Amino acid sequence: MKIIDLTHPIDESMPVYPGTMPPVFNVANTIECEGFKEIRMDLCSHTGTHIDAPAHIFPNGRALDDYEVSKFIGMGTMIDLRKMEGKEALIEDLVAHLDIMAISDFVLLRTGWGERWGDEGYFCEHPTLSVDAARWLSMFNIKGVGIDAISIDHTSSKELEVHHLLLKKDILIIENLANLDKIGSERFLFSCAPLKLKNSDGSPIRAFAIEL
Repeated sequence: MKIIDLTHPIDESMPVYPGTMPPVFNVANTIECEGFKEIRMDLCSHTGTHIDAPAHIFPNGRALDDYEVSKFIGMGTMIDLRKMEGKEALIEDLVAHLDIMAISDFVLLRTGWGERWGDEGYFCEHPTLSVDAARWLSMFNIKGVGIDAISIDHTSSKELEVHHLLLKKDILIIENLANLDKIGSERFLFSCAPLKLKNSDGSPIRAFAIEL
């Protein structure tokens, strides 16, 4: 059994979505004064490797704590898109994997963009999922779609059409995945469990894959 961490670490110098406040950590208690150490964390719900709930887009959408914990774990498959033409994953880039996606709970899109984590270029012209491909994927009985980029939509998009299409079908979105290159199996157990925050539109996660 091989366990692969698919999560970027959270720190004050990490990349964040343009316009989003970076995380801030302050010492709340110290071993010297109180006998224990405690850190106060100030960060947004979509910091780092994170998961989006329908409440992220829809006023009356489901929050993460509305789901049973089983929603966040299942069999995953990874699709290698590094050789796709252009910056949008199209239906034709996915259709060859139809059989494996049909029996998977999570589809992870490896674009190779995660290797730029920490670079200024991480936010510029990053790969996304096309609207047509998102509409096609939304017809599958899957729990979630993940990507190794800052967003599954273009950061310049105001409509966030891909988010709307997937989240409307109760398909969760996982962004900023790391280490997809370390996955060697066609299918694997995948976990993206969030913090159990009340009425949460999103949450940082500790995503990982288990090759059985």
